[in-house]
Amino acid sequence: MEDSRMPKAVRYVELCSSNRDRGVNLLAIVILSRGNCGLSKCVTHYLVAMAAADLLVVMTDVILRWLIIYFPVSFLDITPICSLVTVFIFASTEISVWFTVTFTFDRFVAICCQKLKTKYCTEKIARVIIGAVTVLSCLESIPWFIRFQAQYIFNNLEWFCITKPEYYTSIFWAAYEILHRLLTPLLPFVLILLLNTLTVRHILKASRARRRLQEASDGVSPSDSEMDKRGKSIILLFTISGSFIVLWTPYVTCFLYQRIAFMSDSRTPSPIAGTIGYLLQLLSTCTNTCIYTVTQSKFREQLKKVVKYPFTLTLRFVKQ
Repeated sequence: MEDSRMPKAVRYVELCSSNRDRGVNLLAIVILSRGNCGLSKCVTHYLVAMAAADLLVVMTDVILRWLIIYFPVSFLDITPICSLVTVFIFASTEISVWFTVTFTFDRFVAICCQKLKTKYCTEKIARVIIGAVTVLSCLESIPWFIRFQAQYIFNNLEWFCITKPEYYTSIFWAAYEILHRLLTPLLPFVLILLLNTLTVRHILKASRARRRLQEASDGVSPSDSEMDKRGKSIILLFTISGSFIVLWTPYVTCFLYQRIAFMSDSRTPSPIAGTIGYLLQLLSTCTNTCIYTVTQSKFREQLKKVVKYPFTLTLRFVKQ
């Protein structure tokens, strides 16, 4: 794929980090799937889906790209195959981004909309939303398949992918690319900021109201278990959505600046800035597990058990 060529140093960093990211995401999927982290089934479904989507991004956007670039003339260079890889790359990224949005919205409903919480924040609804986001993201990414044409035809087999000339002049492609960029990542970026702002506003109001009630009771009130539980949920929400915003901000900034510069014939940003933004975007696929470890004590306990398990099994085998 012509637009996937990057400096070798960048690709080397990507490949080295991809092995770590795969292990991290697989570990998160295994631990969360066991359901022993003290989280509701609804939240667990979203977190497992996010870890799986991040793993898919690593497999497609890093490993498959790397194989296409550094192992020329493989089956991945057949035109339909490399076109399909492009679809997988865009679809996996979109799925990963929108899973973060759906998780943020679920926590917004759970914290701010108590009447809707019982109907919306359920295991069944989480499965439906995860499935719908996956299907819609895949459908939205299908047009990327017809963006490319063959560079060579050998023995009636089309090889390599180059962009069709009409991609740069067609109104359809211009509209589609604008739609795609709105869906990933501009609209999710705005939605996450908005939902977090509304959540913080609701939390501050609720905290002030509870504090006034406690002061009116004329005594030392016991620990508020509801607020403690909500506090843990808030920490998890803000760290996940906050890391998404921080790591995607350079990419979004470079993208907007490039479009503005292109429209006004101004100087475009340095390619290094775009590369750094791209690498930070990929880094967001392995931060969630670190967030679980830092914010969730039960996840840390399960992580220790998983890490100790091979040694425990070996010790048991030796004793027998």
